[in-house]
Amino acid sequence: MKLESLGWDSFFANHFTPFQEKGLHPARVALEHKNAYLTYSAFGELTAELTGKMRYQALHREDLPAVGDWVAIQHLEDESRAVIHGVLPRKSKFIRKAAGEIIEIQILASNIETAFLVSGLDHDFNPRRLERFLTLTWDSGASPVILLNKTDICDDLEAKMAKIEEIAINAPIIPLSAENDEDLSALSEFLQNGETVVLLGSSGVGKSTIINRLLGKNVQAVQEVREDDSRGRHTTTHRELFVLDNGAMIIDTPGLREIQLWDSGDGLQETFEDVEELAANCRFRDCKHQNEPGCEVKKALLNGELSRERYESYQKLQKELAYIDRLQDQREALEEKRRAKIMSKTINRMYKDRD
Repeated sequence: MKLESLGWDSFFANHFTPFQEKGLHPARVALEHKNAYLTYSAFGELTAELTGKMRYQALHREDLPAVGDWVAIQHLEDESRAVIHGVLPRKSKFIRKAAGEIIEIQILASNIETAFLVSGLDHDFNPRRLERFLTLTWDSGASPVILLNKTDICDDLEAKMAKIEEIAINAPIIPLSAENDEDLSALSEFLQNGETVVLLGSSGVGKSTIINRLLGKNVQAVQEVREDDSRGRHTTTHRELFVLDNGAMIIDTPGLREIQLWDSGDGLQETFEDVEELAANCRFRDCKHQNEPGCEVKKALLNGELSRERYESYQKLQKELAYIDRLQDQREALEEKRRAKIMSKTINRMYKDRD
């Protein structure tokens, strides 16, 4: 496999220099198993494991490889196996807070150029969920494209398109039926040789069908959705990178039931650019958008320029990100304690070796 066709460029090459000096080789993670990884490299497909040192020194899950990552490997000669010695810096990464109370992030995919945000036009249709996906995407460093799937069973396409156009600022919207190859041809401009796309959406929206159609074969299981809520079971149970015939790469992901944000970067401002612009024109910089005079947000709510649902979604995500910021402070404190513990063990070991 040619590295350039897998997305290798000068960014990764520059960061790989220290590993190259050690005689290691680059590879890209295509699939993550429990204790091993499938990687693509100049040697072909290799099953790889982490070094014990790498596992020991990893403070958090994001310190370990994720699907889409470039890693430094030692190829075991005459074998289709390798050992991973390090992870290269990521150009972009899709992260969310792990489910539950644990203060940890989950990397959904990395080094992505474009995100296909898939929503069904059936009972799954949910503009508020798409706002979360858009925020996640803008924070990741990738560009979002919204795919409204199942046009073949939608009777009010224009009305639903209008609702998405209100929230999809700066993001293309493509209505399609995954069963129709002509509809999927509209995706070709985003599927370029050497570039990577990720599919994100809830269960039952048709991600696996899209993957199968693009690959021209059934590589992902597809199941019927429930008629009452259009939800499906998790037919995709893991994240995996596929290479299309034209050299583009696409990462399929399991359906996301829960989308807890983590990053508090520019994603919220990008997703809610209309609300941010209104707030910037308020008379007072610290306007709470309640009873203050000269409030442009309140004015827009009253005259219908801004919907109450969208504004409440904006407020909800603001509060959630503020909470995440507090969690990150706690996480950094715990991380500092763990670093100190590791350093203490290392120093004690050094003194023992001297004795």
